[in-house]
Formats: sequence, C-alpha cells, structure tokens
Amino acid sequence: MEINLFEKQVYTNRRDVLKQRFGTDGILLFMGNEESSMNYKDNAYLFRQDSSFLYYFGLDVASLAATIDTETGEEIIYGNELTIDDIVWTGTLPTVNEMASMVGISNTKPYNAVADYIQAAISKGRTVHILPPYRPENVIKLATWFGKTTAEVKGLVSEKLVRTVIGQRVIKSALEVDELEKAVNTSIDMQLAVIKNSRPGVKCFEMVSHAHQVAIAQNSRLGYPAIITTQGQTLHTHYYGHELKEGDMVLSDIGAENALHYGGDLTRTFPAGKKFSTKQADLYNTVISAMDHAISMLKPGVRYLDIHLAACQKLVEGLTGVGLMKGDAAEAVTAGAHTMFFQCGLGHMLGMDTHDMEDLGEQFVGYTDELKKETSIFGLKSLRLGRELQAGFVLTVEPGIYIIPELIDRWQAENKYADFINYDVLNTYRDFGGIRVEDNFLITDTGHQLLGKYLPKTLHEIEGLK
Repeated sequence: MEINLFEKQVYTNRRDVLKQRFGTDGILLFMGNEESSMNYKDNAYLFRQDSSFLYYFGLDVASLAATIDTETGEEIIYGNELTIDDIVWTGTLPTVNEMASMVGISNTKPYNAVADYIQAAISKGRTVHILPPYRPENVIKLATWFGKTTAEVKGLVSEKLVRTVIGQRVIKSALEVDELEKAVNTSIDMQLAVIKNSRPGVKCFEMVSHAHQVAIAQNSRLGYPAIITTQGQTLHTHYYGHELKEGDMVLSDIGAENALHYGGDLTRTFPAGKKFSTKQADLYNTVISAMDHAISMLKPGVRYLDIHLAACQKLVEGLTGVGLMKGDAAEAVTAGAHTMFFQCGLGHMLGMDTHDMEDLGEQFVGYTDELKKETSIFGLKSLRLGRELQAGFVLTVEPGIYIIPELIDRWQAENKYADFINYDVLNTYRDFGGIRVEDNFLITDTGHQLLGKYLPKTLHEIEGLK
C-alpha cells in the first residue's frame, strides 16, 4: 500500500511552526479518524482522515492519534500494529514506526497508551489541548481518556489550539496551491463531462456517473456528494432521479478531492437542451454580472462581507431590470429583500475541506474578534466568510438566484418586503428553479488568481458546449 505524502520536511516544518506559534503550554492531542461502518463492521465507507491530522502528520491511515509536548518538543504517533488476522484480509502495511518516520517522528506507542499519557499529564497539572471532535466515536474516546461525560467533552476544546491551527492552515503554501490547482482542474474535467453528456431524456444519476468516472480516472474522488439536479432552487439536494426535459436547467455543483486530499468546488448551470430560454438567459446573465463584480473586488484588505453585499446589490439591479424587484437596490439589500432570491452566502474558504476547517468553527475561520458572524439574520447567517482577505487565502465565489415557491407563499402571505418584491411577476417564475455559478480563487499579494484552467461560464460559452 502506498501512502500519499509530501516530503517529510513539509510535516516537520508545519509542526515546528505550530509549536513556535502556540508556545510552551502543555500537550497538543490530535485525533485521527476510525473506519466508519455502513451497515456492519467490515463494510466501511470510504475512509477519510481528519484534515488537521493530515496537515501535521500526513498519515492517511485509520486508528491513529498523535501528541506534541510543547515544553519538551516530544512528538508521538499512537497506533497498533497489524495482527496476522488483519494481514490475511488487508495485506501488509508499513509498521507504525515506519509510517511515523515518513513524517519525521521517531517515537511511537500502542494506541491504548494515549489514555495513560493524558492521565499522567493531567495528574501533573498540565493542560491537554484538543480540537473540536465531530465524529461520535472520537467524542466517546475523549470522554473516556479525560474521565468526563460525552456532554462535557465540548468544554475540553482548546480555543487557543483552534485559533493557532486556523492561523496556520488558512494561508496556503505554494505546495498546497499546486495541489489545489490539480484538484480544480480535475473538477473542471468533471464539469465538462457532465455538461457534454446532458440532454433531454438523460437522468441526473447518469450525469453523476460521468463525474465519478472522471474523478476516479485521475486518482481522485468526489470531495462531497454531487449536486446535479433540475431542481436548482434546493440548495443541497442529492436526489438524482429526475429526467432532463427540454426547457429544464441543470445545476451541477461538484468537486474533486485528490490523493493528498485537496479539493475543488465548482458549479455551473446549463440548459438541458441547446439553449437557455429568454427568462433563463436574463437571470443567468444577472448572476454572471454579480459574479464578475465580486471577482473584481478580490484582493487583500477587502472584507468578504462587503464583497458579498456588493454582489447582492448587483443581483437586485438585474432582478429589477426584469421586473422581479423594484425600488432602490442598495435599500433593498439593507432591508434584506434580496434574500427572496439569494438565501445563502457568496462563498467560503477552500482547502483540504470543501468548507475549509468548518469543523473548527465558522466564527474562527471566516470571521474575527472585531467582526462577529451573524447568527440570526436570514441570508447573512449563511455567509461562512466575512473577514478581511489576506494573501494566501483560497476561497469560492458562487452567487446564485433561487426561486423557492414555499418561500414566495410565506412571504407574500406576510406582505413581506412588498416595497421591493413584485409578487405578481414573481409568481410567474414559480417553476423557474435555480442558478449558481462558482469558481475558486487564490488571493495574491496584489489581487487574485483564478485556480485551474478556464471553465466556460458566460451564457454563449455554456451554450457552445451543448
């Protein structure tokens, strides 16, 4: 079995930076993931290692943990050697010591030694710092090791460690950008295969199969379940049974995750047939206008929240132009009327996770102590990224228009935003669906860089692929 890794020095350097930034303050504990069973123990889902564990320790192998003593510098990998029964079924693997040496660590211990190590540290009055666990088996293990209930584990999470890890992972190195480019290029090939194989009579699951085929052929996999649907107004739908019909629009939101677990996240919306209808074309061009305006603002020092709001204003201007909205566009956005059509955020961080580091907390990843994440206002509460941009950030830009009949009915009954929304016109769009267009960007010292090769996005370019 080959373990996909960067050079050893990459991991030792990352851990050295972590120790230097964190300072001498106890023990850092990193949990790897376990195999996760589908329906019985030996039938597991495709394994996915924890991203922070991968970032610092690189080993894409189940049932590992690691500690770093910030005072002595000691680093330990914990894991169990294969038994002969394991080898019969899985074949031989490098030993735990051999794997540890690949990432610059010489000290290893059996997995059950973690508990004794933690208890010994606690008994000496030392602090053991952990990141937020998101898998239930890791919550249970932490509760056992720390002598807590599972409900108390949340209180063990170290904000200091969370902030330090985010501060390091959020700035992508040149090596990481190279991997992200590879993943985005595979994602582009996936999108092209989906678009070129779409036509009336095709089922959505057939298009999903093309995405998987391209990913697997490039030693990758999907970084998240594909969204390929004629019901684009539903933001996250994984139902693939719809058959494409003439006049439908298809929304395809897919991304590859490569062998080193860096990912792309791209969306295109296209007609099932050869051409967009006039209604579809008008709103598609509105989305592209908002996207282009947002992209033009990408540079260090600009708050992504402000880019989001500027894109929302562009959407309102386009929606007003076709009669769906009315009044002053800036006032409509301030009031929140645009959220009838754009209920989510403009984008998010991208890296080893599709929503990069979301497990560590959106407030810490996408916001700052000075700029708190909105948690109650419809639309803004779904904006995962608001903070000032820095060189080295990798992020998505993904404006959209989503016409949701249930939302129309509720807001019209409440006469909500009637000064800005033309409900009579809007009701003629009830079966419109949704549009989203999404690309991935690196923030550079002076501006931004589109990641990957160019994927057609203008109306005429998309129709040209059909």
